Amino acid sequence: MALILPCTFCTSLQQKNFPINRRYFPNLRRGATTTTCEFRIPVEVSTPSDRGSLVVPSHKVTVHDRQRGVVHEFEVPEDQYILHSAESQNITLPFACRHGCCTSCAVRVKSGELRQPQALGISAELKSQGYALLCVGFPTSDLEVETQDEDEVYWLQFGRYFARGPIERDDYALELAMGDE
Repeated sequence: MALILPCTFCTSLQQKNFPINRRYFPNLRRGATTTTCEFRIPVEVSTPSDRGSLVVPSHKVTVHDRQRGVVHEFEVPEDQYILHSAESQNITLPFACRHGCCTSCAVRVKSGELRQPQALGISAELKSQGYALLCVGFPTSDLEVETQDEDEVYWLQFGRYFARGPIERDDYALELAMGDE
């Protein structure tokens, strides 16, 4: 029985085996199992033994969690986010959005490399200084990182645009405002 694979032209597939005209489809392997959709487009069906074993390299990731005073070591495949892989191994790391838009999971790379194409929460300048986001980071080598204070990274990212320095709390102004209510 052939597997039914969806094609890009239709959603309802008919399960049929049919002879293949090699003149129009020379790239299909001889003896391959095929199926067609209602537009009669042949789709080759392969099994894992046909493809060989696809081994994705894994890398050792070491996270020094400054806030909790803990060091985590775990393996992460190159095709998985570091945060997701840590969670699947019952390791708790800081995070908020999971989309690379904030700085909750920000780390500073001590050694190694990672790829983070969707890290919108940190600028190219901060990336070049070794900052990264675990929620959208893929390891490309063994990696050692250290968690950062979210406010510190946020300040490095946006502080120069919003203020001339850290904002100090003004308790007197707060008392006056509360007294007016």
